[in-house]
Amino acid sequence: MTPLARAQRQLTAHPLAADAALAAGVLLCMLAGSFVDPHSGHSVSWRIRTPDPLSLLLMTLGAAALVFRRRAPMAVLAVTGTVSVVESVTGDPRAPVAMSAVVALFTVAATTDRPTTWRAGLLTMTVLTGAAMLAGPLPWYAQENLGILAWTGIGATAGDAVRSRRAVVQAIRDRAERAERTREEEARRRVAEERLRIARDLHDVVAHHIALVNVQAGVAAHVMDRRPDQAKEALAHVREASRSALNELRATVGLLRQSGDPEAPTEPAPGLDRLDELAGTFRSAGLHVEVARSDDGTTLPAAVDLAAYRVIQEALTNVQKHAGPAARAEVSVVRVGPSLEVTVLDDGTDDGPRGAGPQQGGGHGLLGMRERVTALRGTLTTGPRFGGGFRVHAILPVRPRTAEAKDPV
Repeated sequence: MTPLARAQRQLTAHPLAADAALAAGVLLCMLAGSFVDPHSGHSVSWRIRTPDPLSLLLMTLGAAALVFRRRAPMAVLAVTGTVSVVESVTGDPRAPVAMSAVVALFTVAATTDRPTTWRAGLLTMTVLTGAAMLAGPLPWYAQENLGILAWTGIGATAGDAVRSRRAVVQAIRDRAERAERTREEEARRRVAEERLRIARDLHDVVAHHIALVNVQAGVAAHVMDRRPDQAKEALAHVREASRSALNELRATVGLLRQSGDPEAPTEPAPGLDRLDELAGTFRSAGLHVEVARSDDGTTLPAAVDLAAYRVIQEALTNVQKHAGPAARAEVSVVRVGPSLEVTVLDDGTDDGPRGAGPQQGGGHGLLGMRERVTALRGTLTTGPRFGGGFRVHAILPVRPRTAEAKDPV
């Protein structure tokens, strides 16, 4: 850091010391001007003169008032203007006491608004110039009187320009800070959404496959001694379910890899094209599942396709875990206008945790389904059926709303 920059930082950190240094500089300039007489005789010459004691006192008072120019700019302007008027009326030859009023007027203009600057500037120019022209010892047209008018106008104009520049710089800084905060908030929002999406995927994958593994393992343990062939088949289903779980977990965790990590699996996310395979895994676990579809020829967006698959997967997993061993499930996928309706029904009787919802200990399955559907601007309704069982009904928009608004139906 250069010495000049270091000194500037010190003065900025201690404004009172900076104002005291400015007041001392102004006092030195006024004293130097008071000891010089540019008008001696009829020729232009310079000579040293001794100022009056009253002029020395007024210069000292005006400079001392500048120490407090930032704390009370209007009061300092009033003090310096008063001593300048007194000097204009009594000084002969006149000392440059008005310099302190010019600095005070600059401070007022730089720290207040423009209307206040106009009022203070016009009042100061009128009072100082009028007092010098009407009551001073010099003729009204003297250059010193016109100089007071010019310097007070320069002080007000320069202060207003400094204030305007500070306002522009501050506005630029505020916009930059708001833009930075907006970028950070957007980044945090995207990270939170991605974490929530990955958490939903992990929950769906783990809950589905672990439920199947648990059922098939229980079957294998039950028939191991009496029917080893059936136990072997159940263990084969366990192996297949665990392999599918590992593959889906690998694909999901691959989303968290960094750019330099090994290449993640490229297997596409599951969709309704694998609905029969999904239903088959539940049938192999002993759940009777019927599937009805009337969405032939419908091309779904990837997010909608995945959401529909996950809703059916989670609903059937809940049936497997909560509806009882003799439950039957019905899955229907229907295209209705611009929406895809997915319904999963069962006739089970054990609806305790599943119907209670996650707030009462029912896990996060229903909450995850609702969040996934809501993220696509769809609707999800769940609840017990009349006469027993449970119903899950999801409506997913096939097309974005912007596209629907443009469709002249």
